This record gives sequence, structure tokens and C-alpha cells, in this order.
Amino acid sequence: MIKSVVSRLRKGLSRSRESFVSGLRGALLGRRLDDEVFSDLEARLIQADVGVKTTRTLVEGARQAAKEDRIKTGEELLEHLKEDLKRLWPEGDRSLHLRPKGEGPTVILVTGVNGVGKTTTIAKLAARLQGEGYSVLLGACDTFRAGAVRQLEIWADRLGVELVKGQQGGDPAAVAFDAADAAVRRGVDVLIIDTAGRLHTQDPLMRQLTKIGAVVGKKIEGAPHEALLVLDATSGQNAIRQAEVFKEAIPLTGLVLSKLDGTAKGGVVIGVRAESELPVKFIGIGERPEDLEAFDPEAFVEAMFGED
Repeated sequence: MIKSVVSRLRKGLSRSRESFVSGLRGALLGRRLDDEVFSDLEARLIQADVGVKTTRTLVEGARQAAKEDRIKTGEELLEHLKEDLKRLWPEGDRSLHLRPKGEGPTVILVTGVNGVGKTTTIAKLAARLQGEGYSVLLGACDTFRAGAVRQLEIWADRLGVELVKGQQGGDPAAVAFDAADAAVRRGVDVLIIDTAGRLHTQDPLMRQLTKIGAVVGKKIEGAPHEALLVLDATSGQNAIRQAEVFKEAIPLTGLVLSKLDGTAKGGVVIGVRAESELPVKFIGIGERPEDLEAFDPEAFVEAMFGED
């Protein structure tokens, strides 16, 4: 099972492997460990969007290992780095918190700024849940953009799932309430709510997100049970800033890194986890519905650093 996951990830992470990892391997292999090697390692990790704080932790750990003669060559340093990366993620729960079937709908709120791949991620998530035997209802609460509702309608038709929408320019929270009401009446297992693609710098829109969360909570006990923030992996450090601000508007339960196949800086997965202290639950490595992978740190590191 793990081998098939690693194989799919390698294909999806090919740009990061070719740029960051191949360059790192070329810079380390065959070299004795000295200050120049560690400086080079630090620069490459930062360039890959691993993040300054995490990079310093990794480099200091490698320096200490070299000082204690536990590693002596670039080859050993690379292997040490792999193992340290795997340990960066705590054992915390990265699964979706789904209510048992028959106990009422699970509400998954999905948020993020325009252009991060939020709607496509929702479709992938719906397809994944369908494949696991759950009935799914979509709530189109991005009432400010007709194109966003239409895109979700197209996906709903393609996947064969029902969708609740409102009038363009209407109150997103009202649509969220209607969607929650429909989910209860129809007895669906999972309601996925698409929120307005808002900029994290726009305070009124962030308040609207808080309102949506409160409205669905009044209709369905404990809702939203999941609040996922979709981040564009190609946006690097800006993704980390977005995570910080969205956490202030709503209690986020996890992150989804989209477009990971489109970046040469796959280290952003590491950086955003360390800075936000939120679990990465899924990563997007392609455009197909099946290209949403449940995040597994060990498989991710092996896919990034493993030999072909």
C-alpha cells in the first residue's frame, strides 16, 4: 500500500524532486561535512520554502550529529535529513472527523482565497467520500462570484451529487443555513460548504466566514465538524501568512495543499505545518478527482527523497 502511495506521490512531486532534491543531492554527495556544506544546506532548505525556523532546527540537528561523529559524509547527511523530516510531524490525527452514519450530517467547511483551487478540492473531496460509501451534498456559498457557483454546479453534475445554491449576491450565511437544513431533511452523510473566495486581508469577508460557521452550528450539533483551509502550494510563504490569518476567523481543523504538482518548492508542506501548527490532511498532486491524497509524512518524504 505504502509503495503505491509513494509511486503516485513521486509522479506528482516531480518538479520538486527535479529541482530541490536533485540539487540538494548533487550539492551533498561526495563531500565531507564542513561549514560550507551546512550553509549550502540551509540556503537550499529556505529556497524550498521549508521556512526559516524549521530550517534552523534541521541544520542545527545535522551540525550536532556531525559534531558527535554520527554522520561524516554528504550521503549520511542526506539520510539524516530524511529521518529528521519524518519526525517533524507529530503523531496527531490527520484523518477527517466524520460522524457515524445515521447520527446526522458531518459538515465540512472549506475556505481559502480566490485562485487556490478551492472548488476543485471540494470536488475531489466529494469524489473521495463517495468512493468510501458516503452520500454527499454540496453548499455553494460563494454567492459573490457567479463563476464559482457555476463551477461547483458542473462538478456536482459530473459527480452525481446534489447542490444547494442561492441568488447571486445573496447572503452566504443564508445559503449555508439552507444547505444545512437540506442535509438534515435528506439524511445525507456529509455536507461540504464552499465559502466565498475571500482575501485574508479583507476584514468584512473574514467576519462573514465566522458567521457561516455560527449559522451551521445552530442547525447541526457540533458543526462545522471540519474546517479546512485550502492553500496554493505555489504561493510559498504567502500560504503560511494566510494560515495565520484564517485561524483568527474560524477554528481551523486542518490544511489542504493544492497544486503541489505545480511547484518546485515542495518544502512548503513542511513550512506551513511548522508555522501554523495545523495538520496537513490532504495534498493535491494533479487535476483528476483521484489526485487528492491523504497526507502521510513518511510517504511524502520517501517520495521526495527516495531514489528512482
